[in-house]
Amino acid sequence: MNVKDLKADELEKGKLYERFLHNGFQATEMARSVKIIEDMKKDNAFVYFGFTANLVASGLRGLIKELCEKKFVNAIVTTSGSIDHDIIRTFQEYEIASFNEDDRELFEKGYNRIGNVLVKSEGFAKLEEKMTPFLKKCLAEKKIWSPSELLKKLGTTLDESSFLYWAAKNNIPVYCPGITDGAAFGLQLHFFKEENPDFVIDVTADLKPLLDSALNAEKTGAIILGGGISKHHIIGSNIVREGLDYAAYISTAQEFDGSLSGARPKEAKSWGKLKSESKSVHVNCDATIAFPIIYHSLKERGLL
Repeated sequence: MNVKDLKADELEKGKLYERFLHNGFQATEMARSVKIIEDMKKDNAFVYFGFTANLVASGLRGLIKELCEKKFVNAIVTTSGSIDHDIIRTFQEYEIASFNEDDRELFEKGYNRIGNVLVKSEGFAKLEEKMTPFLKKCLAEKKIWSPSELLKKLGTTLDESSFLYWAAKNNIPVYCPGITDGAAFGLQLHFFKEENPDFVIDVTADLKPLLDSALNAEKTGAIILGGGISKHHIIGSNIVREGLDYAAYISTAQEFDGSLSGARPKEAKSWGKLKSESKSVHVNCDATIAFPIIYHSLKERGLL
């Protein structure tokens, strides 16, 4: 395969995958991720989709929602912050600012900053108001919940802009192993339990269905945006089947500090999290740039 010069008119012909594949550097890696995702779908692999909370605060929330709506993925692993943003964005707009805002001034004005995205504090307050009646209904139904059961129940209360809504509607489990690590949703679970000690969230209860999904699948694949607990919970669960068959990582995290977020697919092979013969790629790029291009390329190739 040779490097080929890009021509502007070719980019308008619906052939992003073909042109990026021959471009070099991270454009080529993005194209390779498209091919790996295409292969995992054609191989009927069980597809895990992992992403971090900051991406739900971005415009990628819409693409995440569409993947659930179109049943493109089989299971989601994400963080408690993703739940915060998915709920709040059903009733409040987020604002674009800059990375150079005066953060003390923002705090005084009632804003929270995520990079160059601003969230009004009142959104978290409104979420907290909604949580108590929701959790009371859950407790009236039963005392012990797994995170995925609770999030499915929550999804049924949200509107169609929500990825949780579509995951619940299409029976796509949403696993959130760090469910208490959220500025609003997670903290409210604590406050509710203080008043209702019989209410229990059993995080271990989600391990069986997650591990069973890996054990029972002939092939497994993962699309992982970012790192942290979402990434590890997916690749770690696949140890029970000696690793994923396919993996596409999109992240800006670096590997030199030994972090799991920055670990490349080849490192996961040493743990048995990816099979030695697996097809994998790491796209070293901001997911808000790379994933829309990947999504569009999948659409061009008739997969979405």
